[in-house]
Amino acid sequence: MKFCDLTQFYSPVSGGVRRYLEQKVAYLRAERPDDEHILIVPGAKTECSGDAKARVYTIESPLVSKTSRYRALLKLHLVEEILEREQPDLIESGDPYQVAWKAVASGRALGIPAVGFYHSHFPEATIRSVSKYFGRIPTEIAQEISRRYIRALYNKFERTLVPSPALAALLEDWGVENIANTDLGVDTEVFTPAEPGPGALRHSLEIPGDRTLLLYVGRLAPEKNVKTLFAAFEALHARAPGRFHLLAVGDGTRRAEIERAQSATGAVSWMPYCGDARELARIYRAADLFVHPGILETFGLVTLEAQACGTPVVGIRGSYMDRIVFTNQAHWARENTPEALAAAIDDATRTDLRAAGDAASRFVRERYAWRTIFTRLFSIYRTIIADYNP
Repeated sequence: MKFCDLTQFYSPVSGGVRRYLEQKVAYLRAERPDDEHILIVPGAKTECSGDAKARVYTIESPLVSKTSRYRALLKLHLVEEILEREQPDLIESGDPYQVAWKAVASGRALGIPAVGFYHSHFPEATIRSVSKYFGRIPTEIAQEISRRYIRALYNKFERTLVPSPALAALLEDWGVENIANTDLGVDTEVFTPAEPGPGALRHSLEIPGDRTLLLYVGRLAPEKNVKTLFAAFEALHARAPGRFHLLAVGDGTRRAEIERAQSATGAVSWMPYCGDARELARIYRAADLFVHPGILETFGLVTLEAQACGTPVVGIRGSYMDRIVFTNQAHWARENTPEALAAAIDDATRTDLRAAGDAASRFVRERYAWRTIFTRLFSIYRTIIADYNP
């Protein structure tokens, strides 16, 4: 069989969606020798790379962000040309915009089943923004528009893959049908609590050995709630100078805020991007505590990776990410404020972090290996292909 992934959420410095796609190709190469994969994404120029087993088609597309390097895929006729030439057995769309509509239309025209992977619950950010600035009635209008859009788009897919049961229940309440729950996973050969230890990395970043090292990995973007993170860290530093150090890995539109935190505390290190999985695992292992301030996550892959490496996690309660946190959430913040997050970090670091991390690592690595995740996912694919009636 031949499988096609199609998404705009892909760039040289992107995170979770890219890792999901790369691991899918790795699984196909290792476990499914008779299958092929094609990936269609925006890029700086139109070209094809890869081999007979897996090919990547990039379509020349304009940049929409210089920091995240995301591009808007506008030449949709080229998408259809590729699909017509390759004739995959299944198309998976990984974003909810014009590319998703094209996946549906091309799939129907070519007699190919199309599924949508709901990687991002994008209406929630819009609704929160409207609620903050415009009040009740505009919020209700925005919510109804979001519901109608999601329902209209995703009911055109043969399945909507959702990485959270709670989010799946919400989408079902919104009227989305044919939902299938699926998790994301971790490379359990790379993300492990094994040595080498933290000393070399801390030394290279000039982080004092007596500091409690906090880690954030992800885009520096409003939807990641990093403003709350940096404000919380400044509060921690003011309360206990010299006790904490923050390492942030990622880039985005909130770069000025991390630079301000660096200037205000002198205790923040920043790496714009880490594309090497083994180096990223080394960074996770070096940290004492992983801090994830997100409240809009549909899954939270970095949270899973950190725990696989034996690093416990703290954050803000109430996101769809809660179900993949396998350390005690008793210390987690109960509200989205810098003060609450700072208190949660302070409380968590007074517990036995090593024991909590080791327990979480064992659980994650037993249940969330990519091989296990993709075995279930490809079973869903086979059912969709078998049942499809164009």
